[in-house]
Amino acid sequence: MTAVSGVRAAPATLQQWWVLSVRLIVPAVKSGDILNMVFAPIVFTISFYIPLNRLMSFAGTGFSSYAQFMAPIVILQAGSFAAISAAFRAATDAVSGLDRRFDAMPMHPLVPTAARMSGNVFRLLVALTAALVATHAIGFRFHGGPLHTVGFVALGLLIGIAFCFGADVIGTAAKSPEATTQLLVLPPLILGMLSTGLAPASQFPDWVEPFVRNQPVSQWAYGLRALGGDSLGNAGAVTWSVMGPPLLWALAIIAVSLVCTIRLNTRRS
Repeated sequence: MTAVSGVRAAPATLQQWWVLSVRLIVPAVKSGDILNMVFAPIVFTISFYIPLNRLMSFAGTGFSSYAQFMAPIVILQAGSFAAISAAFRAATDAVSGLDRRFDAMPMHPLVPTAARMSGNVFRLLVALTAALVATHAIGFRFHGGPLHTVGFVALGLLIGIAFCFGADVIGTAAKSPEATTQLLVLPPLILGMLSTGLAPASQFPDWVEPFVRNQPVSQWAYGLRALGGDSLGNAGAVTWSVMGPPLLWALAIIAVSLVCTIRLNTRRS
């Protein structure tokens, strides 16, 4: 009879995930913390579009407007902002001992990570929405039809999930919110500047141009531009040769992060 009662007392995994997810999402909304995901993409758009618009329009990008060319990097930065928040949250749970308390409960070891990812995806959706509104305000428009528009949003979401998943692993392993946040600020900034997100590869020095063309941020930008389209027809075709690399980069990050997450949680358990 005691054994049966013990089994009934153990909460369902789905219910645990839901409770922990709500624990992360509701306070963020009530406290206004979610507004960071709204304002960060808007500030990024304003900060780069205003000073670069006239310069890049004069230099030439091959697109109908600089807004059409720049939109992908705003989407990618929105995912980066969500990832930094994800890493901070994972590191905070680790250093506060919350993960150890979860380990002592009758809970699947991956439930806390799944709940954090639910909160991360919620923040990511808010950030992507703000990014789309900001880019629309400066002149970005979809030219590829409904399926390409859905593909644009889906690819942006997939890349953002890859960012957040990787950041969650880094935060869990580092166990230092401050160090983790500082660590994740520089790579997106450096890779973003040394990419085709803000300027065509042809405008970089010859010695760095191969890196600029082939690094993941540029590949993601190429894929998003192809899906977004352009009135001049220079955004590229939606083919496997264009879409394959960005998809593989995102899926590879998710796969590696999943393996690392399983190992981290199994080892701790």
